[in-house]
Order: sequence, then structure tokens, then C-alpha cells
Amino acid sequence: MNAPDRFELFVLQEGEKKITEKVVSGMSNCSDFLLLKEDHTLGNLLSTYLRMAPHVMFAAYKVGHPNVPEVLIRVQTDGSITPREALLTTLKQLVALYGQLGREFQKELALRKYADQSENAIADAAGPAGTSGQNGI
Repeated sequence: MNAPDRFELFVLQEGEKKITEKVVSGMSNCSDFLLLKEDHTLGNLLSTYLRMAPHVMFAAYKVGHPNVPEVLIRVQTDGSITPREALLTTLKQLVALYGQLGREFQKELALRKYADQSENAIADAAGPAGTSGQNGI
């Protein structure tokens, strides 16, 4: 009953920013990024790929509450790049990776459709079942 409307979980309101950065004082080269209207899916994906980045020393995420659609990601780097640069680089890599995945999927789908059409054409050329020209043998 007290859950927000479904569209409020993923549609940004006017004036809302998708990502905000807050530099963590007391830790060198560390920032918290708040992602609005997101959940564990993106938080886990980003933190996993951030940890694979060469200059990232620490990356983790948390979701404060299931009814509050926001993810907090903390990133700490070795100082050769900023946490913001690490996040942007990782986001660009993921966009490229999923773009490639989409292209490969479309290619496989087109090949599957072509193969299905070929099978249907062969079946149609053979004629109805039992009339393959063998005169009942």
C-alpha cells in the first residue's frame, strides 16, 4: 500500500539528475556516486566492472531500501585517474560491450530466420506427407 507507483521507480522527475557525485572527505581519491531510479542490477554490474579497471582500488555499491530506487556506488582509485574518470571509462566500455552484444544477437536472429525460411521452402517443395513420388512403397 505504501509502495510508490511503478513508474516512479524508473522515470526521472523534472529537475532530477541521474548521477550525482560526492567526494568522500578523509579518503584520498574516493567518491560516492548516487544513481537515481536504479537498483541492484546496475549497481552490481558497475561495481563488478569497476573492480576490473586497472587504476581502481575499491568499488562497491549499496541499495538503502527496496522501496527507494537509488544506488550508492563508492569508488576509490590509486590517484592516476579520478573516480569520476574511472566511472565514465567503465560506463563507455559497458555501452560498447552491450552494443556489440545487441549486434551479434540481431545477426544470429536474422540467420535463424533465414534458416527457418530455407527449411520451410524445402518442406514445401517436398509436398504433403506421403506423396514423395514413391507410389505408396
